[in-house]
Amino acid sequence: MSDQELLKPNLWVKNYADILFSFAMKRVNDEEVAQDLVQETFLGGLKSQKGFDGNSTEKTWLIAILKFKIIDHYRKQNKQKTTSLHGDSGEEIDHHFFDDNGHWKREHMMIGDFEKADQQLEQKEFYTVLEKCLSILPKRLSTVFKLKMLMEEKSEVICEMLNITDSNYWVILHRAKIQLRSCMSAKWIN
Repeated sequence: MSDQELLKPNLWVKNYADILFSFAMKRVNDEEVAQDLVQETFLGGLKSQKGFDGNSTEKTWLIAILKFKIIDHYRKQNKQKTTSLHGDSGEEIDHHFFDDNGHWKREHMMIGDFEKADQQLEQKEFYTVLEKCLSILPKRLSTVFKLKMLMEEKSEVICEMLNITDSNYWVILHRAKIQLRSCMSAKWIN
């Protein structure tokens, strides 16, 4: 059976839109974002049809795509936004950070934030290295690790999703952790 016979994209909206929307809503709690994520899931599914191997159901495959779209959504959302303070005189900066008496506005006071900034930077660097290490892992190891450790998916769901046995799941997860530990040790500088 070819990929085209296994997948029926013309029925995705009818068969899976409500299920995917409900799944996304439980995780993002925003209707507009959930709708966008479902649309991105369908587009992602269309683009990656050739990668569908039939080892899971069409629904399970689409949910897996949606989970990665949700992770990407949160990753993008967590990027720090900067405030633009343009102006020739610098008055905008003064009014932004200081009150009329020249004292720091409470929301801009730095109360031990240097330590927090270091921790955030280390965390960002950690995730950059983690993503690099995950990208060089064999696909199955990387997928199992992401689903379990990043998406906090239950093992039985992962087994069903990837059509693997429970014992195979634990072996794959163990190997992924060992290879990630080795890679992280080599690339992560404390």
